[in-house]
Amino acid sequence: MKKKLLLFNLCLCIFHLAPLQGQQLDGFYETSQGKQKALEKEFLEKVDFTKFKKHLTEITSAPHPAGSQANEKVKDYLVNTMQAAGWDVKTHPYDVYLSKEPGESVVELVRPFRKPLNQQENILDKDPYSAHPELWKGWNAYSGSGDVTAEVVYANYGTKADFEKLKSMGIEVEGKIVLARYGGNFRGFKAKFAEENGAVGLLIFTDPGDSGYMKGLTYPDGTFYSESSIQRGSLLTADWTGDPLTPFEPALPLDGKTKVKRLAESEVGLHTIPVTPLPYGSIKEIMELMNGDAVPAGWQGGLPFTYRLEGGKDLKVRLKVDQKRGFVRANNVVGMMRGSENPDEWIILGCHYDAWSFGSTDPNSGTAMLLSLSETLGKLAKEGKSPKRSILIAHWDAEEHGVIGSTEWVEQFRDELQAKAVAYINLDAAVSGRNFGASSSPTLKKLIMESAKAVTFPDSSKTVFEVWSKNQEEPNIGNLGGGSDHIAFYMHAGIPSMSGGASGPTLYHTNYDNLHFYEKFADPSFKMGGAVEQLVGIMSLRLANAEIIPYHNSRYAKDLELHFGNAVKKVKAYDQGFGGFVKATKAIEELKISAESLDNKIANSLTSGNFDKKRLKEINTGLISLEKSFLDPKGMYFGSWYRSLYASNDPFSGYASWILPGLEYEVELKSTERLQEWDERYSAAIMDLKEKMDKLIVVL
Repeated sequence: MKKKLLLFNLCLCIFHLAPLQGQQLDGFYETSQGKQKALEKEFLEKVDFTKFKKHLTEITSAPHPAGSQANEKVKDYLVNTMQAAGWDVKTHPYDVYLSKEPGESVVELVRPFRKPLNQQENILDKDPYSAHPELWKGWNAYSGSGDVTAEVVYANYGTKADFEKLKSMGIEVEGKIVLARYGGNFRGFKAKFAEENGAVGLLIFTDPGDSGYMKGLTYPDGTFYSESSIQRGSLLTADWTGDPLTPFEPALPLDGKTKVKRLAESEVGLHTIPVTPLPYGSIKEIMELMNGDAVPAGWQGGLPFTYRLEGGKDLKVRLKVDQKRGFVRANNVVGMMRGSENPDEWIILGCHYDAWSFGSTDPNSGTAMLLSLSETLGKLAKEGKSPKRSILIAHWDAEEHGVIGSTEWVEQFRDELQAKAVAYINLDAAVSGRNFGASSSPTLKKLIMESAKAVTFPDSSKTVFEVWSKNQEEPNIGNLGGGSDHIAFYMHAGIPSMSGGASGPTLYHTNYDNLHFYEKFADPSFKMGGAVEQLVGIMSLRLANAEIIPYHNSRYAKDLELHFGNAVKKVKAYDQGFGGFVKATKAIEELKISAESLDNKIANSLTSGNFDKKRLKEINTGLISLEKSFLDPKGMYFGSWYRSLYASNDPFSGYASWILPGLEYEVELKSTERLQEWDERYSAAIMDLKEKMDKLIVVL
């Protein structure tokens, strides 16, 4: 019986490794393929699936917003864990300008009767974490301070279009408190548009029609927002990402030797009106008393009455927020495993560790996975199997306040990163469920797909790729937008970037995003942590060990052709006589030829050639420079900090991905005045990329 069982386990192991053994690995010599595959097999076997739960439990047992003592304890745990695993760990401190804590806030009905409204999640018998003594009420960082009593007006999602709709209907916003539901745009733009339209305050809520009882069972019985669940979050909407007082420069410590010029708060344009989030159980008590005209089509939410645009003179609400801003010490923790052959070529993995509350799905499922990965890679290194290129694992601070920690680090080391960084892989909330997905810059898309073929999906005989692609030749890979730590790497410094992981249900930014929720709803098996670690590890090892960096260079032309085609359609929707982007289109055709030639030349060279170290260094340095062709020192008209012509976050929604952002901005404005300029700027960037590829072909 034991012999049969041993044979069965051996067959099972061979079956699971079959995809790996059969793969042709991009970027590796023919003679190096076997060694790399053996290393990957050993890595997969070394992943300890129990470590993810251990780390997640440790770092999310208490609320730990940026600047708190609890967050300091998380930082220390990160440092100690990675040092014990053999990594060279450094802490990078910054003094950043934040809302220090919620401060005092009050929301109450004043007329037709007085009644205070709830601003914190209920304590639940089923959830022991909900009674934690250090939980804060709902709040929005970077709110203005004030104490106002006013009539109310409902603005749907509070988008630019929603406020324009109110104006077209003759609804007066000035002097009123706006009610807006989450969704449609970044919460900071809701505040920005409300203030621009003369509102004296803003209340934001998650509507049950978007995530509540209209969608299914609410917490603790299900995964949707209950009547007391509150989405916290930052309102920061500067024309750049990062610390609001130090655009383009790192917010180095105030007590340090290096002096950094900081803007005055008045130069930044931070919000001045009071803003706070409410649960829909509280907003219901306001909205059910409103007596204005019924809302237009598409504005009705899930509360059990007809939504109305105005509350009328007999309905008044008081909103008080007293929130202090000041300098807070933020600490990035960055560990390096130095490359054995090419230490000055870096693969960077990152996830922030600060959270609005416990953060068990967002962000710390990613943090826990990276800690486990650091231990697994550490085991290999102790056996003499260090990566050839350096791998850096970074834990960013103050992301929740505005993607601040990672941005300050990129600004501090921008020149070095542009010379050395091969890729940045962002893993924010990377193990928050069982649905794998990814967004990526063009050159890394093939890498993540091929790596996904090497890892078995938990509780399945299929690979992650097979589950992800759903039998399609290629799974859907999104484009990187705003909202997380890839922004500075990709959109400011021009480093190929990726964001991926396993998603699932989440009580986003609520006090209920805790270990009880994770174990009951996100992944009761706790197996996805190990699986995502395996996939991220395979990607990292392939990037680190390939003789030639395994970029998929011809993907540039394919994606550019698609995105310019979409841009032309958008322009023609408001200017039917538009003749297209002639110069950029011609440049893409030329790029296509060069990119395909480059990929073919690399593949042939790896099969037949054997370059000396100097020549390999020249090739890889050239490859690292490719993405920089899209960097334009003039930047975007909506913010010169955003220097990538290829990608940016949407400056009107804050989250959406804008591919070809120069064109998208003109489309949003329905403008044609600068389209010729953009045709020239884009064609110049594309031709620069083509010329770099042509030079590499010669070197090869």
